[in-house]
Amino acid sequence: MRRSEAMLDAMAQRGKADLSARLRRLRLTALPVLQNAIGAGLAWWIANDLIGHERPFFAPIAALISLGVGLGQRLPRVVELVIGVALGVLIGDLLIAVIGTGTLQIALVVALAVVAAVLAGGGALLVGQAGSSAVLVATLIPPTEDQLLNFDRFIDASIGGVVGIVVSAVLLPINPVRTARDGIDPLLRTLADMVSDTADALENRDRSACVAVLERSRETQGTIDELNDNIEGAQEVSRIAPLRWHNRGELESYLDAAVPMDHAARNVRVLIRHAITVMQRGEPVPRGLPDAVRHIAAAVRSLQESLRLGKDPVGARREALEAARLATEALEQTGGFAGQVVVAQVRSLTIDVLRASGLSSDEVAEIMPDLPQGRVSYG
Repeated sequence: MRRSEAMLDAMAQRGKADLSARLRRLRLTALPVLQNAIGAGLAWWIANDLIGHERPFFAPIAALISLGVGLGQRLPRVVELVIGVALGVLIGDLLIAVIGTGTLQIALVVALAVVAAVLAGGGALLVGQAGSSAVLVATLIPPTEDQLLNFDRFIDASIGGVVGIVVSAVLLPINPVRTARDGIDPLLRTLADMVSDTADALENRDRSACVAVLERSRETQGTIDELNDNIEGAQEVSRIAPLRWHNRGELESYLDAAVPMDHAARNVRVLIRHAITVMQRGEPVPRGLPDAVRHIAAAVRSLQESLRLGKDPVGARREALEAARLATEALEQTGGFAGQVVVAQVRSLTIDVLRASGLSSDEVAEIMPDLPQGRVSYG
């Protein structure tokens, strides 16, 4: 009886957790849902009610396509999609009016739409959208006899695309700070975890654990690419959208952190590889070196917290400088080249964190711990 009650209780808890996760996803998608609803309705209203086009199918479709990409994914990409839709519709209408519909006609229409998109200098998005729009014209809604050489649908597609851009840029723009945070948070969290695990592997001389961390580090490129896309999109929104101009100051801290953290991801991979080499060669691991690496992990976590709360990242700077101090002290106890490179990478990561915290190169150089005399600077 008790076992059945426990199972029912566990099922209820899982149900609550699942419902909570779905509600959270709904909150996160509330803005895109609203953008799509308003964009589609507004595009139809302009084309149908204001201009008087009958059944302006392509107006809401083009609006939804441009909103589906979103201004946060770079305006040139959105514009490219809009042009692709309009171009495909125009070419499809013109050709079908002349050659009619059928298997060969559809193939020819798509081919010419794609060729025109390529000659227009379009990328993959424009080319693909031009072809798919031409297919729609040629199959689902071919022009009737009284619509031959009618440019209404080209105008509808253009209206929809412009409405989509206006909705995402002027009426309901995304929050650029949240977009930037969504890009950088996963990278900072992953880097901190990997560096912390590397410190443990160094301390325990656990080469297999370090190899496993290296494998994880090779999967961070997608996170870095997403960060770069998010940061570029956030910058664009803060520039273009009047409702988001007030976010520029808060966004600045994320812009300061983006490039140094990109560099840090690469430095972490070098750190892990040479930590593995230290263990392969049986080089000594100075007592303070794992602690130095842990302070880098703490610095990255502190930086993430400061960005989220909009606070001065003094804690991140303090942790990073402590990492550099411990690593520099350990330099005299390293017994091989790989160990020296690990020290070098700790110092390089310290610089990355300090630059990500908003300090200039000159300010970083002034506060970095000096190397022992006769040693070459690594960072």
